[in-house]
Amino acid sequence: MITDFDDFCLWVYVIVDDIFQQIEFLFQRPGPKPACSDSELIAMSIIGECRGWDQETELLANFQNHRDFFPNIPSQSRYNRHRRNLMMAFNLIRQIILKKLDIALDDSAVIDSLPVPVVQFYLVPGSTGDWQAYGATFGKVPSKKETIFGYKLHLLISVAGLILDFELAPANETDLTVGYELLCQHTDLRVFGDKAYISQEKAEELWRNQRIRLQTLPRKNQKKAVPAEMRKLFNRIRQKIETVNNQLSNQFNIETNHAHTFWGLCTRLYTKLAAHTISIYINRLLGNENFLQIKALAFPN
Repeated sequence: MITDFDDFCLWVYVIVDDIFQQIEFLFQRPGPKPACSDSELIAMSIIGECRGWDQETELLANFQNHRDFFPNIPSQSRYNRHRRNLMMAFNLIRQIILKKLDIALDDSAVIDSLPVPVVQFYLVPGSTGDWQAYGATFGKVPSKKETIFGYKLHLLISVAGLILDFELAPANETDLTVGYELLCQHTDLRVFGDKAYISQEKAEELWRNQRIRLQTLPRKNQKKAVPAEMRKLFNRIRQKIETVNNQLSNQFNIETNHAHTFWGLCTRLYTKLAAHTISIYINRLLGNENFLQIKALAFPN
């Protein structure tokens, strides 16, 4: 039972520490251990994302009031270096939690993408970051009728709302191209996509090679008839990814970039996606069958 923010902190730390002990050997570094342990820093980062503290200054300032849980608050520069060193730990923890959630029982998924702009449009010419060296480009976002400079985060999501896999790609890469690459890493799935994923050739290849059935609704100018019940099912399942996209955008601010480098961005994305997954995991442990808003756990009644 979670009744307040302190309870939420305790739940997250215990889950993180229990998992991190299994993978700690992968992240051993020379020299003395930091005063703020790896488990503590990972837990602080995940809790901060759930709470909406997605800037380091805000996160570290707020945790000054919770030294009973986290007595050793690092400086901002030390926090940034420590978190970047643990970048892959966030994703490993997310993957281990996914296994605990029995994702193998889900044979259906939804695929979509989210824009991840890294520099405001008018600031791109004078940008001093390493974005272009790591593939950042201008790309259109049809759903928002805008052009961004940066990347798109392509998501494969179970019908239960779990993020199964993801890929960060340049903003000008099409959903079909990146989605096909992403799906080639999986097998035995029924995947629902919007009109951006329409391709008979790719669908046939995925079925032949991966046993993945990629299903899309036809465009208006296509004469293929779709039964009304199938259309209703498709739209109902597609709503799931819209829910997850809204959570990532509105609650985890995934479309707002505070990083100054590509690897800083990747670290933040891994943290946000791990925070989303661990929130669902806690929700399941508490016996909540219906999906609750993620922030309800960080802000309990």
